Order: sequence, then C-alpha cells, then structure tokens
Amino acid sequence: MMLKLLDKDANYTYRSYFELPFDTDEILAEFGYSYTQARLNLTRTQKELTGLDQLKAQIEETLPYVQLTSESAKREVLVAPVLTRVATICHQILRFEYPLKVNNWLQGNLDYLIRAESQIVVVEAKRDDLTRGFTQLAVEMIALAMVNESQQNIYGVVTMGNFWVFGVLDREKKRITQDIGGYQVPDDVEDLIRVLVGILEG
Repeated sequence: MMLKLLDKDANYTYRSYFELPFDTDEILAEFGYSYTQARLNLTRTQKELTGLDQLKAQIEETLPYVQLTSESAKREVLVAPVLTRVATICHQILRFEYPLKVNNWLQGNLDYLIRAESQIVVVEAKRDDLTRGFTQLAVEMIALAMVNESQQNIYGVVTMGNFWVFGVLDREKKRITQDIGGYQVPDDVEDLIRVLVGILEG
C-alpha cells in the first residue's frame, strides 16, 4: 500500500511541490499519474520564422552585462524574450503569473501560459534545481488537464533561463513524461522556438 504523502485537509500551492522533499513520481502518484523519463519526439514547425537572429544576438549581447543570480533576472533576460517571440509568431496571448485554482491541492500562479486553439503550453521558470522545478511543472500540468478536458496532451517546460526541459501529460495513460534532453539558450534558441511553435500549431 502506498503511503499518502499529502494531507487531504491541507492547502498546497504549486510552489509547495517544489519545496516538498518527495520524489517526482511519489508526488504525481498522489494525483493518480505515473512519471517517466524518455526522449520526447516533439514536432518542430518548418515554416520560416522571423526575428530569430535578432533575438539570439540580443541575448548574446546582453549576457555579459547582467548577473543572472535571481529567478526574476533569468525571467526578464532569457525566458520572456523567447516566449514573447513565440507568442508573436503564433499570434497568441502570452499570460504572465496566470492565476489558476482547481482545489486546495492545486492553486497558485503559473509563471507563463500560452493557449492556442488546440494546445496549451505552461512554462515554469526557476533560479535553480530543475528536478524539483519539474515536479512543480508536472503538478501545474495536472491542474490544466483538469480544467481543459478536451485536450489529450498538455505540454510544459521548466527552465533556468539558459536550459529548457519539456514535459508532456498524456490524459488517457495518466502519465507525465519528462524529456531526457534539453535546449540551451542562446545556442539552441531557434530549435527551442521551432518546438514551441510546432506544439502550439499542432
């Protein structure tokens, strides 16, 4: 018998799951989801994308002159520029600090959310610790799956600004898969944006 880790009467925010000492698979089991790591075969858009050279140049020029020691610095210098470019290409609204409450175990703000007609991408930015960051992201994807019942898959990304890791929630299999690879910024910025646009256009 699995030991219950969460108190049914307690309140948890998404941030709480970053701070809990339990492993990702243990926390996701509380919500009836399994957890695995695998190479995700993510769709990349093949269309011509504008503004990518300028974006990469802007990031590379800025990096020597900023101290990326806080989460907010990473968000402003590395995360927001990438996601605003994606939102512009896809003609979709990028939402910051999006409030989402499903119940007392699933509540708080999502760092970034882009919703297209057929897909959703949630992005969780962290100063460090991608492992615990992915746990928080996975719980946010579960919350989104509960309020967007038409979508088979929910996509998410956890990032420390210079490194981005994707995850996908499969509603039917009740499984969340973390990509064993990742994307470096600025080096892989075009590939990263092609994946994000490909998901949103999917």
